[in-house]
Amino acid sequence: MTDKAVRLIIHGRVQGVGFRWYLSREADVLGLCGWVRNRREGTVEALLRGPTEAVDCLVGWAHKGPPSARVSLVEVHLAEEESPFPCPFEQYPTL
Repeated sequence: MTDKAVRLIIHGRVQGVGFRWYLSREADVLGLCGWVRNRREGTVEALLRGPTEAVDCLVGWAHKGPPSARVSLVEVHLAEEESPFPCPFEQYPTL
């Protein structure tokens, strides 16, 4: 099984709705490494690494998010392998 690493920028009503907590929980269930944080401009950013199928599953989940979220756009970028990918998955402070 091959690994995949991506950086997500999630737009919409995604702060103040538990997005980071839910994303972290989904990442843990899927066995992914990485982190998630709020950004000052109102988006959520996540860095994910793990089996391709698991990463794709979480990317699909991010398009909907938790019940209170309203996602308008998910930017998906390939991540650099030298990026820090903590395991287990972590929540970082706002950037």
